[in-house]
Amino acid sequence: MRLRLPFWQRLLLTIVAMLAASWFAGLLWRFIFSFPLPSYAAGMVGGLAALPCWEFLKRIRPKQDA
Repeated sequence: MRLRLPFWQRLLLTIVAMLAASWFAGLLWRFIFSFPLPSYAAGMVGGLAALPCWEFLKRIRPKQDA
């Protein structure tokens, strides 16, 4: 039997990854261009980070206790 992470855990981790990617992209953008990252660009970065994160988390199985 193959157990996967529950939906709520995958969702929570994906949201955290999305927010972290958007925040980091905003910091990098401000450092390079000296003005804030437009919100649509931050959303695009977060969305693009969420896709591979969600797919990766679907493959992770919790450890089985011995």
